Amino acid sequence: MSILSINKIKLNAQPFNKNEAIIMAGQLLIEAGHASAAYIDKMLEREETLSTYMGNGLAIPHGTQDSKSLISSTGLSIVQIPEGVDFGDGEKATLVIGIAAVGDDHLDILTNVAMICSEEENVERIMKASTPEEILHIFESGMES
Repeated sequence: MSILSINKIKLNAQPFNKNEAIIMAGQLLIEAGHASAAYIDKMLEREETLSTYMGNGLAIPHGTQDSKSLISSTGLSIVQIPEGVDFGDGEKATLVIGIAAVGDDHLDILTNVAMICSEEENVERIMKASTPEEILHIFESGMES
């Protein structure tokens, strides 16, 4: 099973608030078999204690330290939100990337995602993408380097 695939990419999402955006990202991970349903609660719990908003329109919600037992395999989900969703302090996330990671995989994944999304050109391409395949290609080419 690959970390990211087209069934874990949601385009043109319109979540009502950040919790709904996190639930969308978590649901994609669960439907793909990366984690059990309880993992979403841990993603929301993490967000309550520490915002996962990274800047540049990017939020990377993931579970708490004690949620590792709920994860069966490492996976990424991507929710594209053209209108953006308020992540607090006036920060709007237009890209929400959910992570479920086994062991220490999350550090490598966070680094890769941060590197890809630190380039404004990549974020712009992701936000303009009209198919999951386009987004998948951007991430696959970025993760290889």
